Amino acid sequence: MVMNPTHPQPFVFVPKHGAPRLLFVLLHGESATPEQLFPLAEAIKHAFPFAVVVLPYGSVSVQSAPSDDKRAASLGYHWVNPEDLASHNYSSRMYEALPDLIGQIQQLQIQYDLSGEQTALAGFSQGASMALEASLAQPDIAGRVLAFSGLYASMPDKAAPASLLHFFHGSADQDVPTGQVEATVVRISELQGDATLDVASAVGHELHRALIKQAIVRLQTCVPLRSWEEAITSLQQIASDKEPLSPPDCNQSANGTAKRTLH
Repeated sequence: MVMNPTHPQPFVFVPKHGAPRLLFVLLHGESATPEQLFPLAEAIKHAFPFAVVVLPYGSVSVQSAPSDDKRAASLGYHWVNPEDLASHNYSSRMYEALPDLIGQIQQLQIQYDLSGEQTALAGFSQGASMALEASLAQPDIAGRVLAFSGLYASMPDKAAPASLLHFFHGSADQDVPTGQVEATVVRISELQGDATLDVASAVGHELHRALIKQAIVRLQTCVPLRSWEEAITSLQQIASDKEPLSPPDCNQSANGTAKRTLH
């Protein structure tokens, strides 16, 4: 493979009317392009017409060799340099790539005058890992993280204090086994983090329409636990009956995490 220094500008979709009130940054998977996430972008634009949606390219471009049937070589982009990439250096490579991504997101927030709480990061596969790790490295970077078929570079030892994490996964994913995702969500709960998990039956390592549909449901209906607790504290200070109030139903299970099986 040949490293290609060309780095295209991101795709940017802005509201047709008025100033943006939300920012979505969508991160594609390894050896791919932003077009991979166009179905997700379309769903977000339809559900949140007042949002700006940005799909950047990964920082490293790789050109594959032409195939035997003389088709043109394809160009894919990565967030982590794939040259000599192995399990022992994957985490360190990802951490090295985070400052550039975080800087891009912060510049977008300044450009559109939006806060981290008004920002959502979403990614597929390696892009999901980058979104998750960015929320740990820069805690105020995003209020929501949507991770499709991806996990942290390594099991977290702390929770992202300002981010509600939504994991979307296929039960037949051979690249990232569902059991690893379930273990991660349990770990986040143990660390007092805020996370949900949705699993689509008979779906592999793909950005399936069922998962995209459920992502919109999560965004529209699931209130971050920290926001609920802050609101309830204020309400109970003035409530006369002092009755305990319960958070909205995010299909919460006994261990404090929310899991739902689709299909």
